[in-house]
Amino acid sequence: MSSRDPDEPGAGRDDLLIRWTKPLAIAGGFLLVVVAGTVVVSVILRWLTQSSVPGDFELVQIATALAAFAFFPLCQAERGNIMVDTFTLGLPKRVLNKIDATWDVVYAAMAAIVAWRLAIGAYDTIRTNMVTMVLALPQGWAIAVCAAMAVLLVAVTLTTAWRLVRSPR
Repeated sequence: MSSRDPDEPGAGRDDLLIRWTKPLAIAGGFLLVVVAGTVVVSVILRWLTQSSVPGDFELVQIATALAAFAFFPLCQAERGNIMVDTFTLGLPKRVLNKIDATWDVVYAAMAAIVAWRLAIGAYDTIRTNMVTMVLALPQGWAIAVCAAMAVLLVAVTLTTAWRLVRSPR
């Protein structure tokens, strides 16, 4: 359940952004559950047999990155990012919306830079066939998926900014 104002732009439960980003976040959560299970199995194996799940640290690293990027778009669509409003509490809603929209655009710019750099990194790691040390998993494809999710974050963030600017209140 979101703690945002029900009158805020895009606050409807049937919102298109939520419908597109929620399944991605759920997949990220599922991925983290699988990672947690892998870690538990690996620790139990170390305790019982002095061995572990081969490449467990590689799986945790890749899955955690994928999950984190899967959560960002829904968090933005739900306006769930932490906001400090100490100096803006008394301002009219219209002014607050303009300020929030400005910060959404800044966030979109930062996400675009991250997406751009991830795309370059993905291209380089795919081109050079860079793989993980133990399992020889190709790293570039995970980086490319993170880049794509960063692009989605840019789109969601610009959409939330646009909604705030167009808000009548």
